[in-house]
Amino acid sequence: MKSTKLEQPMQADKQKTFKQNRASLYQTVWRWHFYAGIIFAPFLIILAFSGSVYLFKPQIESILYQDQYYVQEEGSTTLSPSSQISKVKEAYPNGTVTSIKFYDEPSRTTEIGVSENGQIYSVFVNPYNGELTGRINNEERFTEIFKKIHSELLVGGTIANRWVELTACWAFILLITGLYMWWPRNKSSIWGTVLPRLNKKGRTFWRDMHAVPAFWLSTFILILITTGLTWSGVVGEQIKNLASSTNTGYPPFATIFAEKPESIVKTKDIAENVPWATENLAVPSSAVNGYVPLAVDDISYIASNEDISQPYAIYMPQGEKGVFTISTDDTSPKDSATLHVDQYTGSILSDVRFDDYGIMAKGISVGIALHEGRLFGLANQIIGLIVCIGLIGFIVSAFIMWRKRKPDNKLGAPPRSIDEKITRAVFFFMIAMGVIMPLVGISIIAIFLLDRFVLKKVKPVKTWLY
Repeated sequence: MKSTKLEQPMQADKQKTFKQNRASLYQTVWRWHFYAGIIFAPFLIILAFSGSVYLFKPQIESILYQDQYYVQEEGSTTLSPSSQISKVKEAYPNGTVTSIKFYDEPSRTTEIGVSENGQIYSVFVNPYNGELTGRINNEERFTEIFKKIHSELLVGGTIANRWVELTACWAFILLITGLYMWWPRNKSSIWGTVLPRLNKKGRTFWRDMHAVPAFWLSTFILILITTGLTWSGVVGEQIKNLASSTNTGYPPFATIFAEKPESIVKTKDIAENVPWATENLAVPSSAVNGYVPLAVDDISYIASNEDISQPYAIYMPQGEKGVFTISTDDTSPKDSATLHVDQYTGSILSDVRFDDYGIMAKGISVGIALHEGRLFGLANQIIGLIVCIGLIGFIVSAFIMWRKRKPDNKLGAPPRSIDEKITRAVFFFMIAMGVIMPLVGISIIAIFLLDRFVLKKVKPVKTWLY
């Protein structure tokens, strides 16, 4: 049935209105995408570069610290852990041994943690003859520097950590808004959407080099952002609280005797490099009963008897009620373990393995291993490197694209949409994202107040921005 002459103009008006609304929505999303990119892109490059270096921590450290890490094998017999610790105490009489770490390679040295004059060192011991091959200040270890850049922009402190979290949260928004802008709205070829138009020049070429790789890598970037936020101070705490409240994290206290621990100390306070799922696990107390504390040899035997996979570390008791802590988190997530052992009796007070985790903790543990490049070996590292290089690449292409269209003496931001309804709708959507990611919400409110009451009042700034 054909439409009447009266209906045809109405349909045309509806189609025109729809196109105008869609154009206004695109304009508003583009504007948010642009400003977020201008502010956070430099920090995303820093995170991508530092993360790509840290991915290859095992290979890099094996080369840089070869003399400290590796020795010639001298048969199958090694010195006892206590004997190796004695060698370290002789060399560092003013130091305190805090941990001992064993590796699964016969040629690897034993790594013994020593605290001296407020510094934490790793001292390396030849397990065959007790010779000390060297020491490294843990804070000055090459990959630890890049880890600090990645998590705290090197400067450290709460503010830097929160800014990294804010950058990661806005990266998520950049990804969502970018995918909206990329989404094909008309029937068109795969060129410019799925494949870049390499035969084009100028802004079209750089647009494709920005949008197309971002589309292909979007899933991987989303995984990196999500798994990285588990360490963050605000969203990370929300994730932990959610896991605890839904009983999908770790057991409140996993113990053979089902006794509630006396201590309120958390595992992360007494041990380093523990699994994410057990960082906040309450530490039980040793029963002070007049017994002589066990030797580390006994704890090593317990670790072997309990099928703890190497590499694993034993952390020394802190105080007379302290416990030995056995922990491993450098292997596959399914091999992760955290044990607390009574320093006098050798009783296993707490034993938490991957199978004890709730479904959420299991998923996060796998995600963290993927984020760090250790879930499935070299292939995992290479995929992570490709994602990091791709992220840097399409940020650079976005910068070039912006510079090509930027007018002189102006920022070159996309013009504001004239449709106030669309603008408000997108703003409230962004506020909703801020409820999920509180730092984003705070930053949006701060930007809104700055834009409303400050920037528009300063004429040179207003001319440059708007």
